[in-house]
Amino acid sequence: MPTPAAPVRDRILDAATRRYYADGIRAVSADRLIAEAGVSKVTFYRHFPTKDDLITAYLEQQVARSEGLLTQKRADLAGDPAGVLRWYADGVGTVTSTPGFRGCPFINAAAELSQPDHPGHRVVMDHRTWLVGQFAELLTELGVDDVDAKAEQLMMLRDGAMVAGYVGRTPEAVAKALTAAGRAVIGC
Repeated sequence: MPTPAAPVRDRILDAATRRYYADGIRAVSADRLIAEAGVSKVTFYRHFPTKDDLITAYLEQQVARSEGLLTQKRADLAGDPAGVLRWYADGVGTVTSTPGFRGCPFINAAAELSQPDHPGHRVVMDHRTWLVGQFAELLTELGVDDVDAKAEQLMMLRDGAMVAGYVGRTPEAVAKALTAAGRAVIGC
């Protein structure tokens, strides 16, 4: 439970992050989030006038975290695209073993927000496009041919690894299988 001293918007967003990920976006009511964040309805709706506004803020926060980690690792391992891809595979394996792991928040959200005009759906799709672009840049650095197709294949492998972790594969097995499959795609 967030501390009352936390900024109100952050308390609401923290409650939404916990509940949306644990229970699903559509299953969580505004009343539940209001109670968990310890705010009034007026305060809640002042910060997030619609549920879609809150869903979008939740997904944007997840995107910022995910993209920030990969951007930082690319800077840390500049000139070592293979090292970045290995780190990414290991990270997918690790995240799938964290307590409470319920799958990829972006895949989960895409399943619930299937309408292309939903603002949350657009956040998910923009993030996926960004991630495929990152894979393409790394593959270009590696000198791989057919970069666009192979970047899409790496994205599909990542999605499959997230699901494999969710259904009980060990983090080591997930990382090992993702690395092996990625190498098969890349041809190294």
